[in-house]
Amino acid sequence: MIVADTECCAELQGYLPFSRGGVGAPGAGEEQKESRARRGPRGPSAFIPVEEVLREGAESLEQHLGLEALMSSGRVDNLAVVMGLHPDYLSSFWRLHYLLLHTDGPLASSWRHYIAIMAAARHQCSYLVGSHMAEFLQTGGDPEWLLGLHRAPEKLRKLSEINKLLAHRPWLITKEHIQALLKTGEHSWSLAELIQALVLLTHCHSLASFVFGCGILPEGDPEGSPAPQAPSPPSEQSSPPSGDPLNNSGGFEAARDVEALMERMRQLQESLLRDEGASQEEMENRFELEKSESLLVTPSGLAPAEVLLPLTSDGPSLALCSASPCPPLMINQEWSPLCSMPRPHGDLFLTWSSADILEPPPHPDMLCFVEDPTFGYEDFTRRGAQAPPTFRAQDYTWEDHGYSLIQRLYPEGGQLLDEKFQAAYSLTYNTIAMHTGVDTSMLRRAIWNYIHCVFGIRYDDYDYGEVNQLLERNLKVYIKTVACYPEKTTRRMYNLFWRHFRHSEKVHVNLLLLEARMQAALLYALRAITRYMT
Repeated sequence: MIVADTECCAELQGYLPFSRGGVGAPGAGEEQKESRARRGPRGPSAFIPVEEVLREGAESLEQHLGLEALMSSGRVDNLAVVMGLHPDYLSSFWRLHYLLLHTDGPLASSWRHYIAIMAAARHQCSYLVGSHMAEFLQTGGDPEWLLGLHRAPEKLRKLSEINKLLAHRPWLITKEHIQALLKTGEHSWSLAELIQALVLLTHCHSLASFVFGCGILPEGDPEGSPAPQAPSPPSEQSSPPSGDPLNNSGGFEAARDVEALMERMRQLQESLLRDEGASQEEMENRFELEKSESLLVTPSGLAPAEVLLPLTSDGPSLALCSASPCPPLMINQEWSPLCSMPRPHGDLFLTWSSADILEPPPHPDMLCFVEDPTFGYEDFTRRGAQAPPTFRAQDYTWEDHGYSLIQRLYPEGGQLLDEKFQAAYSLTYNTIAMHTGVDTSMLRRAIWNYIHCVFGIRYDDYDYGEVNQLLERNLKVYIKTVACYPEKTTRRMYNLFWRHFRHSEKVHVNLLLLEARMQAALLYALRAITRYMT
């Protein structure tokens, strides 16, 4: 996947027309122009202009390529280039990634790549499926297995149930699922094998979220010709988030949004200093409210060919969260289905066509690795349905329970997992858009806890009122889409949130998404193992 050798640096230089290290030598520029002309005007992401990748992070990635953690037998791929906008995190990520897939462990290397294929296929992530199919063959995997799950050993097929639960509804995992896999028999799993498989499954599910959330494009073929572009509305091609896709006053409106966020953060910090926190009962009620409101950004039903959405002076009063089915609509704080005729909210409307909420059909080459393909994310709490009990984080924490269990059963991975979670959660440059010297901990915590909230995890000591204060509607829409059904993410969703922020800050959101989602799924799985063992 990533390698710090001459070939690797040369490939990276293809994205670095103005970098140092001899690229500016006579004749080098012409060669790069010809190479880029063959490749086409594309970078590593469908969402981030290649110039922005160069400006914000390519030099940092180049400086970190010598890290031992990044040594492998692959190449610099598009995922690494985008993740390299945050090189300290990339280092932590790669150490775990390399351990899971390339070092000695309970599972054979080819089996690990096949498990990664199974995980990525749940989200139709062709980028990861293709990568791991190639590595599966390189590590001696049987080509017959790539014809579909039905050609794989029974032992691997037994992972399908827990794979789909981890990918879409991890709160349904019970000790009975663990018992079924560990039950003595010809195709049983050992506990050490199962732990490695579960970590690998959650790693690849969350990595699929990152791929879709950042619009990672497949690499071109060896000749440098471009790979297919990710689907998106034609009008959205290369539109920068600093410009407003909604109206011509985007720069002013987006800057005003930043100032409003800064003011809300200041007010919340002052209230904390005055010890004006909510009571325990109020915080519990606010969590339940946030959990219930997350229902309203869940796709349901089919989208009409064209819908009209009311537009306020602050932007669209829409909580669009899906690339395909019909999302709900909020009008004056009252929610009604989008399929119903909205009541007017002023006389200005924004038109969204069905092209803006396009969902690619399931790819047959990936469906062969998936059982029960219609099974997907369903809200933790649904009206009219029996809700599963809330996962109280204090009852089973990563720090006190999950980490210690992993350390016992998979000691090589426990420490690296913990370092990766911490690298994402604590990552900060003390900047917000055009502001510097900012304490961003409150905002990062709100994003992390909101992701856990949509997976039914509650922190008793956190006031979920902060989520509504700090996370704008479009950001919530984006977060839930990328975390819960990433294959439905569109460029428009990416462009609509934090319109005045740097691309590296949006990638930072995706790092929090990746890690919070992975930790949430792991907590449910590890709790089930703990219950099985006791």
